[in-house]
Amino acid sequence: MRFNKAGFQERFSVSRETIAGFEAYEALLKKWNPRINLVSRTTLAEVWHRHFADSAQLWDMMPETASSWLDFGSGAGFPALVVAILAKEKKSDLRVVLVESDQRKCAFLINVIAELGLNAEVKAARIEDIPPLDADVISARAVAPLEKLLELSALHAHKSTVMLFPKGNSYESELTAARKHWHIEHKAIPSLTDPNSVILKIKEFKRAE
Repeated sequence: MRFNKAGFQERFSVSRETIAGFEAYEALLKKWNPRINLVSRTTLAEVWHRHFADSAQLWDMMPETASSWLDFGSGAGFPALVVAILAKEKKSDLRVVLVESDQRKCAFLINVIAELGLNAEVKAARIEDIPPLDADVISARAVAPLEKLLELSALHAHKSTVMLFPKGNSYESELTAARKHWHIEHKAIPSLTDPNSVILKIKEFKRAE
């Protein structure tokens, strides 16, 4: 299924007000993209499918008790700003933290958060350089191999943290490499938007002895 605006609204059960928030986000992406290359022009033409739906599918994988969501290398805001827009309607107490080291992208993220009135904040730093955040959910989209993501997550996770990492068809080789150093309990959930991709949902991980 290719998600357009109407298909997105139906699948994710959101209000017209929330759709208006996504439309405002889309407009800001189109405004800023020529200056700082947030996403490729081809994917911007399919933003509802390639970015909004691709990110929104992580929402249903979040524990009901979650109150904090941490996103590494947020870039143009996927999935973190999509989660924050959904949270405004569905879970207003969810706090989303976006970590991004590129100052220009941080300026974009801060602008979207302010324009849309989202319960989110941007940390302009490398994830290794910020204090532990004890996040309930950790996500990262197209940032690093799984082994590196686990190293970074270990700095900011607690015993019940759920990690959600969208991965392409090489995810099994990433799991094999990561298992050399980590014991991992995971599910590979098929992606709604790409038959060759999955979301790795990791509930437990610890360093191998």
